[in-house]
Amino acid sequence: MGAATVAPAEVELERPGEGAGTDPDVPWVVIVWNDPVNLMSYVTLVLRRLFGYSRAKATRLMLQVHNEGRAVVSTGTREKAEHDVARLHAHGLWATMRRDS
Repeated sequence: MGAATVAPAEVELERPGEGAGTDPDVPWVVIVWNDPVNLMSYVTLVLRRLFGYSRAKATRLMLQVHNEGRAVVSTGTREKAEHDVARLHAHGLWATMRRDS
């Protein structure tokens, strides 16, 4: 059997004037993803402590994560989103950020 040939992955390059840094008015969103590790009560606790959410709002977001697989837990500037993702990671939650559409 011969060695398989693997095509290189496509890379999409941004042109100057396009992409993430061009519209400062479009906010970033932070998404918490469902994971098989953390208890629902722990996710609720982390959302309350990190973002100051009420028990009801934190529970609603946790249930969205549990039932839909993800929930947007904060919005803001890129720097704020990066900070929020880092804090969520420090507490063991799976989180990512992206530009709001």
